[in-house]
Amino acid sequence: RNEPPDIDVDFEHERREEVMQYLYAKYGRHRAALTAALHTYRPKGAVRDVGKALGLSLDQVDRLARSVGWWDGRNIKPERLVEAGFDPANPRIALLTALTHELTGFPRHLSQHSGGFVLARDRLDRLVPIENAAMAERTVIQWDKDDLDALGLLKVDVLALGMLSCIRRAFRHLDAFYPDARHHVRSRRAAPAATAHAHTGAPRAAQLGTAHTGLAPQADARSVRMQDIPDACDEVYAMLSRGDSLGVFQVESRAQMAMLPRLAPRCFYDLVIETAIVRPGPIQGGMVHPYLRRRQGLEPVSYPSEAVRGVLERTLGVSIFQEQVMQLAVVAAGFTPGEADQLRRAMAAWRRKGGLGPFRDKLLAGMRARGYSTHYAEQIYRQLQGFGEYGFPESHAASFALLVYVSAWLKCHEPAAFCAALLDAQPLGFYAPAQIVQDVRRHGVQVLPVDVLASDWDCRLVPAPDAPASDAPPAVRLGLKLVAGFNEAAAQRLMQARSEQPPADLEDLVRRAQLDRAEVKALAAADALVTLAGHRRQALWATLGLDAGAPLEVPLAANTTREAQLELLPPTEGQDIVADYRHTALTLRRHPLAVLRPRLAALRLVDAEAITRGRHKQPVRTSGIVTCRQRPGTASGVTFVTLEDETGCINVVVWRATAERHRRALLGATLLTVYGHIERVDTGVHPVVHVIAQRLVDHSALLGRLTVRSHDFH
Repeated sequence: RNEPPDIDVDFEHERREEVMQYLYAKYGRHRAALTAALHTYRPKGAVRDVGKALGLSLDQVDRLARSVGWWDGRNIKPERLVEAGFDPANPRIALLTALTHELTGFPRHLSQHSGGFVLARDRLDRLVPIENAAMAERTVIQWDKDDLDALGLLKVDVLALGMLSCIRRAFRHLDAFYPDARHHVRSRRAAPAATAHAHTGAPRAAQLGTAHTGLAPQADARSVRMQDIPDACDEVYAMLSRGDSLGVFQVESRAQMAMLPRLAPRCFYDLVIETAIVRPGPIQGGMVHPYLRRRQGLEPVSYPSEAVRGVLERTLGVSIFQEQVMQLAVVAAGFTPGEADQLRRAMAAWRRKGGLGPFRDKLLAGMRARGYSTHYAEQIYRQLQGFGEYGFPESHAASFALLVYVSAWLKCHEPAAFCAALLDAQPLGFYAPAQIVQDVRRHGVQVLPVDVLASDWDCRLVPAPDAPASDAPPAVRLGLKLVAGFNEAAAQRLMQARSEQPPADLEDLVRRAQLDRAEVKALAAADALVTLAGHRRQALWATLGLDAGAPLEVPLAANTTREAQLELLPPTEGQDIVADYRHTALTLRRHPLAVLRPRLAALRLVDAEAITRGRHKQPVRTSGIVTCRQRPGTASGVTFVTLEDETGCINVVVWRATAERHRRALLGATLLTVYGHIERVDTGVHPVVHVIAQRLVDHSALLGRLTVRSHDFH
């Protein structure tokens, strides 16, 4: 290409700043700087700025902005204005609508790229303008990556992946729990399923005499490394073929979970395909279903020529990877390698700048001249458009597939360590801590609550209570980091005080850990003081007046006066569940819908388990807590919703017309009830089951019933 190479390197997201500062130190701030990123107006931001400029009050601007979102695209619909309390015919509102539409897509401000570094041999400020970033110890070039590409400057992308941090943490959890973690992992190559979790001896954390936080790197020969993970594990591929991939890198989305049983991966290269196929490029090019039909033997594999066979044989005659489309331009349309590279550049920028027109004419003419049909040529062109900004190179897919396999292996064989690592690495992936914990408990792992006498800042693995250490998988002890309003510095003081001497009571712990009133209240509200002070209401009462920062006239040790303890009524189960979600974002008690099940059953609403057993086209009504809403650009206006209840997840498909009729319930409900029918596709491995929605009802008000007294509810 006669230009600097395109270098992308993924690092653990928790250590990216360390890498960036290393680059500044190695090359000098005069020779290294971050690339800029140009941010353009989106409808919501445009409404806010235009509304302020036109003199609307902040309250009016806020109501207008809330009425605009991803749902409606670029245009502000009159009915949305009416819903927000505005008259679309009002001259000022009409002007706001027009200006917002005009401003959308216009440059708003310059910021720094997520990790694009420009490195120069000589002084960088002789080539490009540089400014200080808002973040300390960073400098930024005032040009974006397209400008730098035009100049041919070397750019290295220092990218971050949360899953790399998660995998490292999972390895460290295994290192802390098992005496020889590397041997434990390697032994899985031949370990039967019944003894997959067996370990011998005391947990390594006990051997070391300290709880392991999962952060410090382990250097001895017993520590797990990525290359220690056994390859070609049939259990891992069987798990993925069931669509059991919550938390697994790249294949945890709704679309990937539906694709996994259809593709039924059996080897590593299948994971490479899986990583790349659920992308706008193959989807818009119409390549997904032909590939699946050919893989399942339902459609013959054919090639229009031997030249095309050489490019597409490994993917059964369909284009999956970005470079395959470029190779087709060379072998089937007569492009030179230089023209193919120009095509690659045009593909990457065509949505912003256009520019594929001349390439379209050359591509179609070249393919027709070589005997290919117009239909096939048009199909290749559509693939070019789809691959423009979203194409996946095969090397990229293979690199990601390795992380897919490693994270899937951890989920399959070490679910406790994987769960703890996912929780420690939050925010990460599609799922909140509540869904991660619900999933790992369904897989038989015991999760223990946050406890000031047992929890560290991070989650950690502990022997499962009341289970033989020789054959039971470890349990997960939740960390103090999950407590809302509690900070790491306070947690470190608490852990230090606890290690020096077990606390005699709550007052003793508060004094020696120097916890202030807000920190103690946060622990009590999260039910983390149950072993010292009883249930959360009792603990909250006990914390009143306790403040290590307040001066005491009489030393606590010398104060023998003890007031009579007031016994408070414990919260109801529903009240505890609501408080758990509010203060730790999850609950280890019954799922909220398990408590509401009698009321839901009275409405003839079935659970997720019943839906998985249902027959194709069976009418059904169900309800669940909304955990995910997705409306991909390739879905032609279809919205995908994931609901969760006490038995599992429910995948709901909402067509555009249904979504428009029930927009408020679809976008606003926390507890969503769906009336529709089951769509069941039997793949031969694991059925793919969806509910096609015909009517949506917002039943979020039922969640409020959780906080009433139990006798009132029943």
